Amino acid sequence: MDEVGLAKIDLKIPTELPILPLRDTVVFPGMIAPITVGRPSSVKLIDDVSVGEKLFGMILQKEKEKEEPGFEDLYTVGTLSRVIKMFKMPTNTIQLLVQGLARIELRTVIQIQPYIKASIIPIVEQREEKTPEIEARMRNLISQFQKAVSLSPRIPEESYITAMNIEDTGRLADFIAANLPLSTKDKQEILGTPNPKERLEKAASFLSKELEVLELESRIQQETKSKLDKAQREYFLRQQLESIKKELGEKDEHAIEIKELKKKIEESGMSEEAEKEANRELDRLNKLPPQAAEYHVIRTYLDWLVSLPWKKSTQDRLDIERAAKILDEDHHDLEKVKDRIVEFLAVRKLKKNTKGPILCFVGPPGVGKTSLGQSIARALGRKFIRMSVGGIRDEAEMRGHRRTYIGALPGRIIQGIRRAGTNNPVFMLDEVDKIGVDFRGDPASALLEVLDPEQNYSFSDNYLDVPFDLSKVMFITTANILDTIPPALRDRMEVLELPGYTEEEKLIIAKRFLLPRQIKENGLKPQNVKITDSAIRTIIRGYTREAGVRNLEREIANILRKVAKEIAKGKKGSFKIDKKDLHSSLGPVKFFSEVAERTSEAGVATGLAWTPQGGEILFIEATKMSGKKNLTLTGQLGQTMQESAKAALSYVRSKASQLNIDENFFEKYDIHIHVPQGAVPKDGPSAGVAIATALVSLLTGRLVRYDVAMTGEITLRGRVLPVGGIKEKVLAASRAGIKEVILSEKNRKDLEEIPPHVKKKLKFIFVNHLDEIFFHALQKK
Repeated sequence: MDEVGLAKIDLKIPTELPILPLRDTVVFPGMIAPITVGRPSSVKLIDDVSVGEKLFGMILQKEKEKEEPGFEDLYTVGTLSRVIKMFKMPTNTIQLLVQGLARIELRTVIQIQPYIKASIIPIVEQREEKTPEIEARMRNLISQFQKAVSLSPRIPEESYITAMNIEDTGRLADFIAANLPLSTKDKQEILGTPNPKERLEKAASFLSKELEVLELESRIQQETKSKLDKAQREYFLRQQLESIKKELGEKDEHAIEIKELKKKIEESGMSEEAEKEANRELDRLNKLPPQAAEYHVIRTYLDWLVSLPWKKSTQDRLDIERAAKILDEDHHDLEKVKDRIVEFLAVRKLKKNTKGPILCFVGPPGVGKTSLGQSIARALGRKFIRMSVGGIRDEAEMRGHRRTYIGALPGRIIQGIRRAGTNNPVFMLDEVDKIGVDFRGDPASALLEVLDPEQNYSFSDNYLDVPFDLSKVMFITTANILDTIPPALRDRMEVLELPGYTEEEKLIIAKRFLLPRQIKENGLKPQNVKITDSAIRTIIRGYTREAGVRNLEREIANILRKVAKEIAKGKKGSFKIDKKDLHSSLGPVKFFSEVAERTSEAGVATGLAWTPQGGEILFIEATKMSGKKNLTLTGQLGQTMQESAKAALSYVRSKASQLNIDENFFEKYDIHIHVPQGAVPKDGPSAGVAIATALVSLLTGRLVRYDVAMTGEITLRGRVLPVGGIKEKVLAASRAGIKEVILSEKNRKDLEEIPPHVKKKLKFIFVNHLDEIFFHALQKK
């Protein structure tokens, strides 16, 4: 805005004026300012006043957002103005050059439409005598204004010269307020102050505040400029250094390495948090000389970060029929597990972003838990990673060591993901039931976050110290038993039990999988050797006793090695291995069916037991001798099994007369109960019915049927309660040649899990009371 040297103008101020509301502009008397008018009402007002004396009032509106302000929305003090120049623009707006003439005060509104017209009165400015105090204030104001002009690029330099030539107190305050970048509210406050001395004081106060801000801006700008100058200087020096090395034919290996790492970080696709940490470490690396000890620590850390598959995934093959075919090719039976994998594929096909399941395969050794994981990976088209966690005692093996330690590395989980090269492999954690605990932490607890689909999207390794998404990984764990797995960890997994195989299943597995694999492993061809079904059956019955097929494969390999030896000696033709040839290759039969032999005397009953290796038959032997009220229990029996024996004896004593036993037999005899294989610890309530049957057989002289096995818990009233592990126990009975199995009535539902061909071979008797077992299992005298 410019100061206009007004001579004494004989200005006649009218009592009524059209009023132009201003959004964010305050025009002081004596100033010339450009104004843009765009409202229809304002355009109409300018058109009307452009003829004649061109006088109108300009008043600031209280809220600049208001589009059509009313009379009450305006301040009361404004400026009488005159149009000097007017330009109509193509956009229906008018550019004005207006001159402020005098202060006016609004009184009453006369009209609202088409624009505001109001009655006004001029504000007569008081004349102040130019005392030394006022002179000093004016000089101080001009001095401060000079500083503001020198500091602010927004105030024209010629404004200071104009201000020095103003002698009027009030006009000096108006001029300085008009040229300072004050808020419209502050400018309106000065406009509404008629007393020149007060106006001067307010202008000085506003100028002082503005000067503080300008000085602070200047200081910040100088600091920023010095930093930029330093950075630019370093940049130019580095450019010169590179040019010198280039001229000398030298390569800056450090710079090349930093540049390559920067590129790898950008291309790795890591998360925003990880990228921020990587760039921070890269800046530190850039400032360190390669000889520094910390240089290699940071470099190793960055290598780990950029080598992880943050965004790299393999495409799932969602062909359900193909996946089912692959699973059938690799494994016989295991229908429950195969169905679960096919279900996962089906869900994945319908919902792309589903989280990976946490499956836990539980079963005896040698049933194919680990190889099943490889088949799942092949069916899905994913990478397969296997990690054995059995025996791990250090929690840092799972979560990694912090970088403060010498030789620190990430944990096995992150290492496995890096080896896989994708963020969605099939990750098998083998033997989770054998994780140890000691002073170095609890590795099983470290797995809680890994094996939780709701948490593992932000798994944090101690070494990386940034979250890594494991939600796409399909984790599979294996275990022989569930009892040793902590409950919190077991709760996070979907347990799928893999029971042992029957003789028929083992025969099929041996012919389809084991024999072809061992023929290849031993350098033979299919036409070199043929093993008959009867030979394989004999190996299963007489040379192995297991739930899985590991020992069966070992014995087949033993036979094939001997065939390979003969072929290597130069013998030609095909070798046929029959049942009669096994003795020369494998030696004498190792296992016999002891059921008939063991139960040929009174006091021996056949029970069924569950072990981590599968089901087993269990012989309960009882004998009596002269003595008095002594019960001896041997065979490494646990506390629960000892209590079952005592409960069985109490029941037999309470029912002695009904069972045709001398009621005082315990007064005359000592009872000794023994469970053979005394070196093997045994426990559980499952042998209760077998112990009671053995006792009744001993005291009545009635033999227990050799083709009957039984399992169940008993009560003092002779009730037979259900027990677990029925499938494994029934398979063990089938392998041992048992014909009938006696179970609790409440175990009838468990027969659904038993293969149909096994159910056809066995007869199941369901009972509720011990008396029913005695009726079925004991022969007549």
